[in-house]
Amino acid sequence: MPTSSRPSKASPPDQISAQLDVAENLCAQRGKRLTPIRRKVLELLLRHGRSVKAYELLEAMRAVHAGAAPPTVYRALDFLLDEGLIHRLDAVNAWTACHDAGGTPHDLLVVCTGCGAVAEISDPAMSRQLAERVARTGYALNSHETEIRALCPACQQKQAEQGVTGGHNHSHGAGHGHAH
Repeated sequence: MPTSSRPSKASPPDQISAQLDVAENLCAQRGKRLTPIRRKVLELLLRHGRSVKAYELLEAMRAVHAGAAPPTVYRALDFLLDEGLIHRLDAVNAWTACHDAGGTPHDLLVVCTGCGAVAEISDPAMSRQLAERVARTGYALNSHETEIRALCPACQQKQAEQGVTGGHNHSHGAGHGHAH
């Protein structure tokens, strides 16, 4: 049965503190260290409550650590990603905090292309079906997470108010070569 964590939104301070404690404990259990810089990067992602591009993170880091440099932020992001505390979102070229790092693993990330909000979903049956379908093409999935681009309810509402249609015309023309 699919499960879902809430779409990302800015977390209240007590919830951020609890999530940082979970991250600290997970790292300690694994014999890893959540250094002050790593912790601050994770905290900034949690505070943003949406996907954040690396340069935005760097600017936010510089507000609290004036000498923060790109390699520092990228090393922290790599560590947090390796530990399952954040997600790398290729769909929008950004990063987001994992809001249930100590909980149920999830395999689907629904990314709002309007505002960058992210919903984490666990649906092992659907993921198995996807992997089987991909295998029939001769390919193999190289990640346990699949990103789906979508519009969150707030962005859908904004579009409706602006009179923008939500349809997507995806025409490749004749002989596009895609197997359906």
